[in-house]
Amino acid sequence: MQKHNKYLVITIWIATIAFIGAGFVGWGSYQYGKKAEYIARVGDVEISQDKFNLAYGNMYRKYAEIFKGNFDDAKAREMQLAQRVFKTLATQALLLNLAKEYGVIVSDEELATYIASMPLFSKDGKFDKKIYDSYVGNLGMKAKSFESILRDELVVEKILALFEVDSLPFEREVVSSALSLSDKIKYSYLNPNTLTVELDEKELEKYWSEHKSDYMTPVEYNLSVVWTDTAGIEADEEALKSFYEKNVFNYVENDGRQSSFEEARKSVEADYRLKKGKKQALLDYIAFKKGKKVASANLSVADGDPVFTQTIWKNIKNGEKGAFLKPEAVGQKYVTIKIESIDEPREMSFEEAKKRVEKDAKKWKLSKLLDEKSKELLEDTSALSSTSGFLSVSGGETLPGLTPAENSEFVRKLFISNNKKGIIRLSNGVIVYEIIEQKIGKSDAKLQDGIAKVSNEIKKNEFEREILKDLAGRYSVKKYVKGI
Repeated sequence: MQKHNKYLVITIWIATIAFIGAGFVGWGSYQYGKKAEYIARVGDVEISQDKFNLAYGNMYRKYAEIFKGNFDDAKAREMQLAQRVFKTLATQALLLNLAKEYGVIVSDEELATYIASMPLFSKDGKFDKKIYDSYVGNLGMKAKSFESILRDELVVEKILALFEVDSLPFEREVVSSALSLSDKIKYSYLNPNTLTVELDEKELEKYWSEHKSDYMTPVEYNLSVVWTDTAGIEADEEALKSFYEKNVFNYVENDGRQSSFEEARKSVEADYRLKKGKKQALLDYIAFKKGKKVASANLSVADGDPVFTQTIWKNIKNGEKGAFLKPEAVGQKYVTIKIESIDEPREMSFEEAKKRVEKDAKKWKLSKLLDEKSKELLEDTSALSSTSGFLSVSGGETLPGLTPAENSEFVRKLFISNNKKGIIRLSNGVIVYEIIEQKIGKSDAKLQDGIAKVSNEIKKNEFEREILKDLAGRYSVKKYVKGI
C-alpha cells in the first residue's frame, strides 16, 4: 500500500466522501440441537454453539429494542438474523486464525482484569463472584465457555489495533482535496408535496383489482382466557432483599452500573410477585383444562394484537384449535389460553380495503409522476428552477426544503457521483441537478484538525478490508448445520 500509493488516490477519495456522515459497525438463543457443540469451522478455528447463541441473543435483544418490542422469531427469520450473526462470527474467526499465525494471545491475567472491570459483575464498585457465577449460569453455559468467548473478543481487539497505521502526508493531502472540493449546481427539488394527483373511483378499483393479494384480512383467533392476577401477593422486606440478591444481575442502570436494592425496588417487587404467582397460575391452568374453572373472558383478536406479548403470540401460532396454552405473564398477570377457533385470512372486498387502497394508489401514482418529471428535467436542464451556493462534504449551505440529514445525504451522493448532471433520490423526493461550477478551496483550521483522523480511519478500514479479503481466500468455511 505504501509502495503503490499512487493507485490509492481514487479509492481514498471515494472512501473519504463515503466516510462523511457514516458510522463504523463494530462486532457486537438460537438452537440447533443439544448434540451440536460446534456449528462451523473456519480454517483452524471452530465456532461453538454457545458463542453463536450468545451473539444471536444479544443481536435479537438489540433489534427488539429498536422495534420497541415488536420483534419476534418470524421477523428475525425475515431479516435473516441467524445468517447475519454467523457472518460476523465467521469474520471474527478469520482474524482469530491470523492471531494464531502470528502468536497474538490474551493471557489469563488480561482476561481476569477485563472481567473484573465489567460493571455488570460489580457490586458497590467491586467485582462480585456470586453475581458473575449467577449471570453465566443463567446463560446456560459453563464459565470456561463464556470466558473463551470473551478471550476471543479481546484477541480480535488486539489484532484490529495492529491495523491502526498513521496516514502519510500524501494520503492526507488527497483527503484534504476531497474535503475541500465544492460544487455549485442548478437544481430542482421534487417531492410529493410539490405534486398533486387525483384518483377517481375507477382508478382505485383498477389498482385494487391488480393488487388484491396485498389486501388480506389478518388471521383472527377466537380464544377463551383465564387471568391470574399477582398484584395482591404479599412481599415482605426480607423476601424482597433475598430475591434481589439472587437475581441482582437483572437490575442494571442506564450507565451500566448495577442497580441498588432501592433503585430496583419496584422492578424487584413486580418480578417477585410474578415468580410467586406462577404456582397459582399453573393451578388455574389445570382447573381450566379439566373443566373445573370457567373462562374469565372470551376474546376475538387479530394476529399480533398488543393485548398479548410476542412470546404468547408465538405459542398461539404454534397451537391448534382446542389447544390449552400454559400460563404466560402479561404485565402483572398470567394468562391461560384455550384456542376455540381460527379464522383464516381472506381477500378484502374493495370497500373493506378502500382506505388502504387510496393511500397505496396515491403513493404509487406520485412515485410514477416523480419519475416522469425528473426525466423531463434531466433532458432539459434549462428548466431547473434553483441555483445553489458552493456545496462541499465538509459543510456549506443547506438546500431549502431539505432537513440537515437529507442535505448531508444529497451532498454525499453528489460527490460520489461521476456525472455532471443526474437524479439523486432521497427518502422524501428527488433532486435533479447539473453542476455549473467547481472549485477547490483552502481548508480551514477546524477542518485540518479532522483530516488526519479521517485519513487514519480510512487507511485502517482499507487495511482491514484487504486483509479480510486475503484471509477469506486462505481459510475455508465448513458449516456443520443448515440455516446459517
